Amino acid sequence: MSDSVRVVWDDALTSYDFGPRHPLAPVRVELTMALARELGVLNAVELVGCLPAEDDELALVHDRHYIEAVKRVSKTGRADLSVGLGTSDNPAFPGVHDASALVAGATLTAARSVWSGEAEHAVNVAGGLHHAMRSAASGFCVYNDPAVAIAWLLEQGARRVAYVDVDVHHGDGVQAAFLHDPRVLTISLHESPRTLFPGTGYPHETGAEGTSVNVALPAGCGDPGWLRAFHAVVPPLLREFGPEILVTQHGCDSHALDPLANLMLSLDGQRTAYQELHRLAHETAGGRWVATGGGGYELVQVVPRAWTHLIAELAGVPVAPETRTPEEWRAFVRRRTGEIPPLTMTDGRNPEYRDISQGFDPADPIDRAIMATRNAVFPFHGLDPMP
Repeated sequence: MSDSVRVVWDDALTSYDFGPRHPLAPVRVELTMALARELGVLNAVELVGCLPAEDDELALVHDRHYIEAVKRVSKTGRADLSVGLGTSDNPAFPGVHDASALVAGATLTAARSVWSGEAEHAVNVAGGLHHAMRSAASGFCVYNDPAVAIAWLLEQGARRVAYVDVDVHHGDGVQAAFLHDPRVLTISLHESPRTLFPGTGYPHETGAEGTSVNVALPAGCGDPGWLRAFHAVVPPLLREFGPEILVTQHGCDSHALDPLANLMLSLDGQRTAYQELHRLAHETAGGRWVATGGGGYELVQVVPRAWTHLIAELAGVPVAPETRTPEEWRAFVRRRTGEIPPLTMTDGRNPEYRDISQGFDPADPIDRAIMATRNAVFPFHGLDPMP
């Protein structure tokens, strides 16, 4: 299904490190790349390095005064609360600018690869830092690499870019960057802001011409409800919008084991979403697909398997769910973390859902969330909100 595929990686990407007690531990991407390598997934892709994003590239999204403030913190390691650095979410540390700029540079490398035609798909699993705002760090994110990449694509002449965010948290920073730009369609499926950070992402946040789309799902939503919502909203909007390139953020913190959120997806449900986004990239964007990682705080059981499935899906060599994790990788996990690693690439689920076209139940909170989104944005796109 895919032609050339690039995975952007540099060991220095693990320097984006807020310290040993912080949930966003870089070991999660280290374990991901090790698992993908041991399973042979990386044999099917081109592994490429990256350079840090330059100031002019960061300034496509971020205020220059903010960039300079991050650099000052980077030199000293001292907090600057005026820009959100030095909080428990975003601790200050020496080298924070360099580490954050490298993550942004990696996603820019992925975007350049796809826009130039050097690759059909490209992924930066260390990216997806979607909460960073124009002038402030937020939610573990210093520079907003997906937004920087999208802004760069617009600078190159892209007329329509679609961004789909499946992280459990609202993609607020990307939405804010393009709220009034009808060239960018942002779709975020997330846990309701009533119960989870950042407290935004309501259906009425529709932006320019209905191009900000938010599906706010109730706590406890699992595979059937999540997939029902995805299929009720994402495919029809992408088909109508007709993007030239698709950018996706794949936070896997929607998993039932994630310690920071309250959705109940399985690894198998997440893998199904990757398959559908791959199909939609080919159907609606000519196959041009840039993917990133994102949130995900179950560092051993969830993140490495989820993002190995993501890389394998991009590469067109999906890993069978029943595949056993390699013993070499399990030994590495035990040495690196002291934890017991998972034995297979599945949670043993067979995700199924009932399509919204079969009717909706107004008493069902998931169906109410779906219809709130469709009623808010579908008319902007000439689509009938009713199933």
